[in-house]
Amino acid sequence: MSIPPPSRPPLDPAALVAPGWRVEVVPESPSTNADVALRARAGEAPGLVVVTEHQTAGRGRLDRVWVTPPRAALTFSLLVRPEAVPVARWPWLPLLTGLAVVEGVRRSSPLDAVLKWPNDVLVEERKVAGILVERVEAPDGAAAVVGVGLNVSSTPDELPVPTATSLELAGAPPVDRSALLVAVLTAFSDLYGGWVGAAGQGLRPSYTRSCSTIGRDVRVDLPGGAPLHGRALDVDEDGRLLVDDGSRVHALGAGDVVHVRPV
Repeated sequence: MSIPPPSRPPLDPAALVAPGWRVEVVPESPSTNADVALRARAGEAPGLVVVTEHQTAGRGRLDRVWVTPPRAALTFSLLVRPEAVPVARWPWLPLLTGLAVVEGVRRSSPLDAVLKWPNDVLVEERKVAGILVERVEAPDGAAAVVGVGLNVSSTPDELPVPTATSLELAGAPPVDRSALLVAVLTAFSDLYGGWVGAAGQGLRPSYTRSCSTIGRDVRVDLPGGAPLHGRALDVDEDGRLLVDDGSRVHALGAGDVVHVRPV
């Protein structure tokens, strides 16, 4: 692992205290999602969080590779088991996670983070965080591994695509990654507790308030199909994006969204 610059201090394990979570810091990992999934299959209890200083072979949506330079990002995965939520409502979990990251960023910096449906976190129209949620079959039932990669101090040449950014590139002062992780975990706990208590209901109002896709002209690249062009009207009770293409309203459960008209 290359040596990070002095402006990138390490995570502070003593500061990583969030009620309900057991946080473990590892110097380097190919993929924190793979690490937590392995632990889940071995019977690990929910509440585990694995955070790495340097992820070397992470996997994003559509099998995209997510690599983070040493100490430049907040890269972690957590384990939950929403047994009280019907499986049909589990697709809300990535959206819930995106909302938790937005709230954590807002609590830890002056930046106004927003969501692009379903769960990309944007600052000034550039992606600052990605999320991947995977279902895992554990010995005592199904669990979910929730992975987050949040660019904190990444420089332009360290970003994967020109449309990405980091908190510091977007104008935030130096961010304490330990405090940021605690803020995200705290926000996740608050949202998750309400979601589980309502059997997977109740997130839509909070989500739509932070979703910048609603009201925009969009192009949606659909799995295995032609792109859909239209106006994003809303998100329904199942977390699907409602897009009006001029002839009818489509309820989309998956797809890559491109904002083609600024608000």
